[in-house]
Amino acid sequence: MNNQDVFSRGIKSVRTPHFQRNSDIHTMAMIVEPGHWEEHDPFLLMAHDHMRSGVFGIHPHRGMETVTFLIDGNLNHYDSKHGTGVLHAGDAQWMTAGRGVEHLEDAAKGETVNLLQLWVNIPSGHKMSPSRYQDLRKTDMPVIHENGAEIRLFSGSLGDKASDTLNIAPITMAEINMEPGEAFKFDLPGSYNGFLYILEGEGFFGSDSIIGKQGQVLWMGSAGTAERSEIKIEARSSMRVMLYAGEPIREPVVARGPFVMNTEQEIKQAYSDYRNGKF
Repeated sequence: MNNQDVFSRGIKSVRTPHFQRNSDIHTMAMIVEPGHWEEHDPFLLMAHDHMRSGVFGIHPHRGMETVTFLIDGNLNHYDSKHGTGVLHAGDAQWMTAGRGVEHLEDAAKGETVNLLQLWVNIPSGHKMSPSRYQDLRKTDMPVIHENGAEIRLFSGSLGDKASDTLNIAPITMAEINMEPGEAFKFDLPGSYNGFLYILEGEGFFGSDSIIGKQGQVLWMGSAGTAERSEIKIEARSSMRVMLYAGEPIREPVVARGPFVMNTEQEIKQAYSDYRNGKF
């Protein structure tokens, strides 16, 4: 195989996360479980939340990026550096915590919101970058129509379309809606690690046509040394899928609460800085 070949990726694992009721106003499933740093690199965790107002108070972050995708509802957000805003169904937000920020995400009064929140690691040399917020409106994202699929690109590129979203670790994020019986191939750099989460429907995935159903997370197999790769997706029914893939960072991860650094000393410093009002 030479570098001009496109490697067709398989699916290495399929898992069905289970929702747990944390309170009368919050139900959550862990889509990407924390602690598997090397296997999931550059992704740290992803939660699927159903929640009403009052679940989370104002809280800090340092050393990573959070990516929120709103499936249903309206989500109010506030942060200590950039003010306030509202996300609507189909919107996303890319927050770079960097050296430190306090923020709050809260359902609109009287609503239950349905959302995904992904934590993305960033390299050690960028852990102390300035914080940054990007509200990614559904209507502003590039859309690709291909073989019965509608792909909304929240980050990264596909073919000749590219998102303007800024991220520190290179990440592709896409919402994919497909009609029954349609199939297409999503191109990705061969070095990327990634997964798919099925929001609706079912289909066949990867070179081995593994079946995936609503509520399941499927991790893509490695493309080895190939420069270019693709993941085949075929809809068995009307299907809505989220795709996340990114360049592994390959650095030590030390995570404690809302902070993600590279060493224990850096974690201690993060807590000290927060207590002393340095965020």
